[in-house]
Amino acid sequence: MSSSLRRGALAAAAIAFSIASLSACAAGNNSQTLEIKPDNAATTVGDIKIQNAVVITQPDLESTGPAAISATLFNSGRTAQTLDAIKVDGTDKTAELKPAKGGSLTIPAGGSLIIGGKDNAAAVLPSSREAIQDGNAQKITFTFSKTGDVSLRAFVVPAEHYFKDWGPTEVPATPGKTATPTGSPTGSPAGGTPTDASSASETPADGTEAGTEAGTGTEAGTNAGGAATPSDSASHTTAGH
Repeated sequence: MSSSLRRGALAAAAIAFSIASLSACAAGNNSQTLEIKPDNAATTVGDIKIQNAVVITQPDLESTGPAAISATLFNSGRTAQTLDAIKVDGTDKTAELKPAKGGSLTIPAGGSLIIGGKDNAAAVLPSSREAIQDGNAQKITFTFSKTGDVSLRAFVVPAEHYFKDWGPTEVPATPGKTATPTGSPTGSPAGGTPTDASSASETPADGTEAGTEAGTGTEAGTNAGGAATPSDSASHTTAGH
């Protein structure tokens, strides 16, 4: 092949490559590859974008402890916004929001806010095991100061494996157990029975002479009724003198 033909072939190849490159670039922002979305809950409304939203429950299915909401919030606007509320569809409870230590629930302009995980802001749902079931994709509504309500569906998963460090940190008490007083009453109720009072009057601390001075049975019964009014601890103290 002559040098002129070789140069012509190279030029044709270069032109073909350039056309292919320009065709790929022409796809621009409307290319189908850009329409592929990650396998997690994400949505955009106005200046607010929510990514990686998920509801994380207790690892024990029988637990009635709280659940946690994890998500990353972005603000592409020029004005800061605050996260005012989060609610999961099917429950009548609003998540308890808590900012990170030394932080706030504000999404700065051009910035982001992480919900869930160590040292981040937290969103905890009170016990709602009946309404929040693992494996479901439930509607979550985030309320912002400017954008308002932004809703999306997020998966409900237990705090296991990857989600272990993102789940609720509060460990619930064992169901069915309630706190009981550590001590037990050692005496009888303050209003003692006539039997207790009569036995106390029959054995006075001063001996049988004092028992004689107690008078007739009617008077002794009257005195016994008066002795039953104080608490047993008080009557025992008197008997000790």
